[in-house]
Amino acid sequence: MFSVSYIRFRKHYLHIPYLVLAGLEFGVLFGIFSLLTVFLAMVGIDHAPMHTDMVAAFLFAITLSCGTLAMGGYLAMAKETLSLLLFRTLIAYCFVGGIGLTLVYGVLPQADPGSANLFWAVLLASMVIILMRLIFLRVVDSEQLVRRVVVFGAGDFAASLLDEYQRNMRKLGIRIIGCIPENAHSSVSGDLLLPAPYDFYQFCKENKVSEIVVAQQERRRTEGGWLPVPDLMECKLRGIAVTNGVDFYERELKKAKLDMVHPSWIVFSEGFKASKSRNFAKRFVDLALSLALLVVMFPFIILTALAVFLETGRPILYSQKRVGMLGKEFRIYKFRSMRQDAEKDGKARWASANDNRVTRVGAFIRNTRLDELPQIYNVIKGEMSIVGPRPERPEFVSELKEKIPFYDTRHYVKPGLMGWAQLKYPYGASVEDAKGKLEYDLYYSKNHSLLMDFLIMIQTVEVVLLGKGVR
Repeated sequence: MFSVSYIRFRKHYLHIPYLVLAGLEFGVLFGIFSLLTVFLAMVGIDHAPMHTDMVAAFLFAITLSCGTLAMGGYLAMAKETLSLLLFRTLIAYCFVGGIGLTLVYGVLPQADPGSANLFWAVLLASMVIILMRLIFLRVVDSEQLVRRVVVFGAGDFAASLLDEYQRNMRKLGIRIIGCIPENAHSSVSGDLLLPAPYDFYQFCKENKVSEIVVAQQERRRTEGGWLPVPDLMECKLRGIAVTNGVDFYERELKKAKLDMVHPSWIVFSEGFKASKSRNFAKRFVDLALSLALLVVMFPFIILTALAVFLETGRPILYSQKRVGMLGKEFRIYKFRSMRQDAEKDGKARWASANDNRVTRVGAFIRNTRLDELPQIYNVIKGEMSIVGPRPERPEFVSELKEKIPFYDTRHYVKPGLMGWAQLKYPYGASVEDAKGKLEYDLYYSKNHSLLMDFLIMIQTVEVVLLGKGVR
């Protein structure tokens, strides 16, 4: 029975089992490449000196590990079928990793083992890693290692938590054994309801519970409700974690459950901190990356502009007003992906699935995110960041602020080219979608750091390659 299976590093929650898996995979990749060089030496094939072999093995392992991270391999595998696991691993190693290794060997040709040898190394690594991941999922999901959780509360919040558990948390090494109702009202099915125990600690001990999640409709005493503070204190003091619902969501799903957020959570929680040093570092990284990106992507910028012009003529660029940091409006720039008369009546509209206003070239540049390249100018100008919540149109912001609580909190962080919500939530085209994305934007606003920005940047590779969240 384990009560802790995560660490918090630079304000971002990292699950220990997946850190262990990443370390094991790195070791296996390093070992496979090292064994390959030994084998080449045994059969008399020339290879680099040993110190170079070690460097080459490290570069091979770190590049393929980054390919796995870029394709969301560590976070998505818990919810995937075997076929999807195979597909994601092969894309991560053979395509993303292959491109990465090509770039590495272009800079360090002495580390290149040769195309034939590299092929066998990648193939062997793919088979071993897939087998390792299947074993890992069985071990982490075993009753010996799983964290058993009980929910205190059986209202709408608890029902929502159970729904998320069934869809997203069931294979994260968590078992929710049931809910203890706080009053007569219940939104949870009867088979998941547990009678209120006379002795909470003894109940947890007998049922091997390692965590109690408090998911009441209200924190204070309500009509017919109760909160067993002395019992919860005893449990916590005797080693059983006691967590409120919003913190449980934040830790396990990397989002803030909006229905459970109170103003006091924003005021008193650790996070939502701005500092001059953090802002300076982020601005420095934004300028360095945006200038580098401009140089690398310049040929694609020219080709995209030419394609848009040849299909539908001018204008090549399209600009819109967006709401930036602290509510300040600015103009965002994109390559035009819709017809010139997409909003001929001047009324702002949400984009819809298979929107008939999108041109053929527009569909391609949207899928590949090439239409976003002109926003590098917005980053250089300081209106946007490389990473941050996506800026929304003023017309939609006015509506969303009225309908969604705490919506304005996203405007206390500079908007970005890519964001946490874009990774975790599909394309938003309604008030309900905006609410779902805000839960991830709130998490980012609370916990953003350069480490988290790096993780978002590398995982955006999956979004671009698989065309996620495009309409």
